[in-house]
Amino acid sequence: MPSHSLFDKTSHGSLGNQIFELLRDRILNEEYVNGQKLNELNLASELKISRTPIREALKQLELEGLVESIPNKGVYVKGFSARDIDDMLEIRIALEGLAIQFAIERMDEEHLNRIKDIYELMEFYTLKKDQEKINDLNILYHEAIYQATQSTYFVQLLKDIHYYVSVTSRHSIRQHTRLETAIVEHKAILDAILEGDKEKAKKTIQKHIRKTQLLVRNFYEQRDANMKQY
Repeated sequence: MPSHSLFDKTSHGSLGNQIFELLRDRILNEEYVNGQKLNELNLASELKISRTPIREALKQLELEGLVESIPNKGVYVKGFSARDIDDMLEIRIALEGLAIQFAIERMDEEHLNRIKDIYELMEFYTLKKDQEKINDLNILYHEAIYQATQSTYFVQLLKDIHYYVSVTSRHSIRQHTRLETAIVEHKAILDAILEGDKEKAKKTIQKHIRKTQLLVRNFYEQRDANMKQY
């Protein structure tokens, strides 16, 4: 086994969990395609680690529904269907509408300043048309709202959903003019928070997520149509 692992210098989380996060990202970013076999030995060789944490990570992925273990055959990528993503966005629409109302009721100055700081960074990187940075900041922006609810339950629930949706939402950011419209929508959300208008904030954030849902839905429909041609 090679002596230098990609994970030698990491100090947080179990090795199995780190491998899980790596493989999950690859699946959601479609670096692994649906139906592709994930071979323990090959992964161990690539990542320069033993097979035990690989096996642990694959079990976690199976619990998440991202892979399927077939007896006597191996582990195969399942990924998410367009319908799965659509369902998650519908759930997120409902939950974030409630979360932002809780946030307005409960946030302190520190939470508010974090939301404003992230928004200012989004403005900066929108001008630079940095899609990857905007996607990362989008995650932080929504998570800052979850944090402002000061509800451990809401934070964990929404972060789990938002992680999966945020990866696929890159497809909406890459569509024509979406960077410009998204920053306008995030500004409208911030304005409603500053006004302390819970009903306006709820409608604004739900409208924003609905727009993302339509763009992501269009992406998957186009992708599926292209695949049928081959």
